[in-house]
Amino acid sequence: MRKNKMSSKINKITIALVGNPNSGKTTIFNKITGERQHVGNYAGVTVEKKDGYCEHKGVNIHVVDLPGTYSLTAFSLEELVARNFIIDEKPDVIVDILDASNIERNLYLATQLMELNVPLVLALNMSDTAKLRGIEFDLKLLSDLLGSPIVTTIGHKGKGINELLDAVISVAEDENRAPGIQMNLGRDIEKHINKIQGLIEREQKLTEKCSPRWLAIKLLENDKEIHQENWPDDIIQATEKAVRRIEEVLGDSPEIIIADKRYGIISGACQEAVRLTVEARHTYSDKIDEVLTNRILGLPIFFIMMYIVFQLTFAFGEIPMGWIENGFAFLGDSISYLWPNGSDSLLLSLLVDGIIGGVGGVIVFVPNIFLLFMAIAILEDTGYMARAAFNMDRLMHKIGLHGKSFIPMLVGFGCSVPAIMATRTLENRRDRLITMMIVPLMSCGARLPIYTLIIPAFFPQVWQAPILWLIYLIGIMVAIGVAKLLRIAVFKGESSAFVMELPPYRIPTLKGVMVHVWERTWLYLRKAGTVILAISIVMWALSTFPQKTVYDHDYDAITEQSTNDYLSAIRGLNPLLDISPQSTVLVDALHAEYNMIEEQQAFHPFETGFEMAEQKKNKTIDRLVQSEEGKKLAVFLEMIEQISVVRNNFDASIEQNELETGTTKYLLFDQEKDHTLEAIEKSNPVIYQAAVKYIDDIKSPYDEKMSEINQLIHSEQMTYSIAGRIGKGIEPVLKPLGFDWKIGTALIGAFAAKEVFVAQLGIVYSLGETDAKSDALRQKLQKDFTPLAAFCIMIFCLISAPCMATIATTRQESGSWKWAMLQLGGLTLIAYILTLVIYQSGLLFGIGI
Repeated sequence: MRKNKMSSKINKITIALVGNPNSGKTTIFNKITGERQHVGNYAGVTVEKKDGYCEHKGVNIHVVDLPGTYSLTAFSLEELVARNFIIDEKPDVIVDILDASNIERNLYLATQLMELNVPLVLALNMSDTAKLRGIEFDLKLLSDLLGSPIVTTIGHKGKGINELLDAVISVAEDENRAPGIQMNLGRDIEKHINKIQGLIEREQKLTEKCSPRWLAIKLLENDKEIHQENWPDDIIQATEKAVRRIEEVLGDSPEIIIADKRYGIISGACQEAVRLTVEARHTYSDKIDEVLTNRILGLPIFFIMMYIVFQLTFAFGEIPMGWIENGFAFLGDSISYLWPNGSDSLLLSLLVDGIIGGVGGVIVFVPNIFLLFMAIAILEDTGYMARAAFNMDRLMHKIGLHGKSFIPMLVGFGCSVPAIMATRTLENRRDRLITMMIVPLMSCGARLPIYTLIIPAFFPQVWQAPILWLIYLIGIMVAIGVAKLLRIAVFKGESSAFVMELPPYRIPTLKGVMVHVWERTWLYLRKAGTVILAISIVMWALSTFPQKTVYDHDYDAITEQSTNDYLSAIRGLNPLLDISPQSTVLVDALHAEYNMIEEQQAFHPFETGFEMAEQKKNKTIDRLVQSEEGKKLAVFLEMIEQISVVRNNFDASIEQNELETGTTKYLLFDQEKDHTLEAIEKSNPVIYQAAVKYIDDIKSPYDEKMSEINQLIHSEQMTYSIAGRIGKGIEPVLKPLGFDWKIGTALIGAFAAKEVFVAQLGIVYSLGETDAKSDALRQKLQKDFTPLAAFCIMIFCLISAPCMATIATTRQESGSWKWAMLQLGGLTLIAYILTLVIYQSGLLFGIGI
């Protein structure tokens, strides 16, 4: 700390906030620092680090919000990070935030801070809740007993914050601060502490950061981090002997005995300085918990709450997601306008398809992220999330996880990205990592288009719902198996015990919720977005290079032949319209339409050339209308326009209302369309029939042929690209699963996003833009695959490599590519083995072939 030469007043200090989870520590941090906050991670670990700044009475205060922890014994990563920061960084003052309504449990952490002999201020937070419970404190006496100043606060109302900062500055300025109270842990323990302490005092290097007494206590408590130090043999031997002696005399391990002694000291202090003004009674929280944690009612209520969270996150998120999608589409179009229309510029493709498409695919999740964490923040701040974990803990413990793991797993059915980010609610790193690994096995919404495409194509109506249910069930069962496997092979050892704390219910503050939500959202945009950008560029390059210049077929000749056939078919309409067989008026007029479209493709709508092409077409039509057959031509062209408008309006209404064929509303729209077309037909039946024949029998087949040619070109390019070659290359590996190179190529494209799988199949099958309801694509798949193979495709898509957004988020949240690659490779390997077993077993027993 720096001091002013003219006075003893300091001008800059660093303070660290510590406290149990749900003690209101983060609320105090937000009240002290306001908007001046920075969120990141501690070096080398995924534990969150929060820094903030404030100024109080001329002193600049740097505030560090340490991870919530129940103790400083290094059982969890959070406890270790908090302890190491205090020991290594030596903040000027430690502020321990205590839940005043649960004082005895909260003081356990304070006793460990006293053992460290650090400058300490105790904040009795939620003092209003304690008062409602009839708890009163003799603050002066309690302060004297504990040897630290105590300030009462009400964090969510901002009360006591100034008094707390006054106390902090006072402690920081006190150069003659007396050593903290040394708690006597009992004669049997103290004599061993003294002996080990004496040996430690000889080792100066080992006592530079910590007092010999604290180190001696930690050695007796079998603290793993402290035991890893390079201790001399005599200290190790003395510790081992002391542990054996304590166990023989006191009948339990030193760790348990020391913990009991600390609680005994706490209990004694509270007996002296804390009293109840009324008889002990059930609080409102207790009465509510009788319902919310009830063995029968607790789980149904929990599932209802999670349904509400889902509804908020994914249903309400659709509208802003649409805005973002439209915004990125507009951005892509705006950049495209910088090049000639239809340009095949690689830079344009990189910007629009690679960067904007890739980043847009990530940012589109922001509404989901925002709404999800808003819901979680509200549930946490009200105190309900602790009840949810309590309800699920018994079930989740059977697969080696904590009750809180169920929340991210449930969210995973909507989207894996926010689900993996939701693992931050888990205090234990081991549980957090296991949950991250298995979240992608919860079948997310992006996989649903794959199931929607395949199931109706291969399974009768009666089996469709059971097959979909089975797919989801297999994902859950595999997740349970993977969690068990990780516990055995990777995260060995007993599950860490958790205190299932049920804090009192509170009304969350708007500022507290929004700060929490913004932190999560900004981290997602800043970290996941950068990784996604890099992966998007790689995926674009794999699908683009090398570029094919010589194609397998002469598409120019095919196009010319198709156009000649189209024009010949138009001339066949002359007799229907009572036009001379030798007349070219229909061919010239309709061909002028296609010439205009072809010429306009070289220009953007706002460019002069675009308008000139239309003017050129209009001049041709005007000239032809003045000819001998011009009157019939004008009626014919108008009839085509009227029929097309009616049909297009009908299709738009069906799509907008998402109507299924045969429903009452669909039939009403269909009747309205037919009545309108009948009215048009009555005006001139002969020309109407000719117009319908042109639209249905001439124009539509020609358009489909042109689209097919374009898709064949795209398909050849895709096959020729690195992605296509990989698909061809891995076909021998996929063959035992019942897959071919087309499925392999689609799987590579699906790494960008699972729903891309369907679009990629449309490309490799030369069908153009397809969706999950494409009958043409279903027919192609039916020709190439059996129901058994189709089922295996769904299983493989369910379990194998998650999308790149999921991998990037796993890397972000785990802090290491190691875990992201384990997720990518491990799940793909499991998918391969399980799919292989299912397919080969099906072949063996003749099922689905």
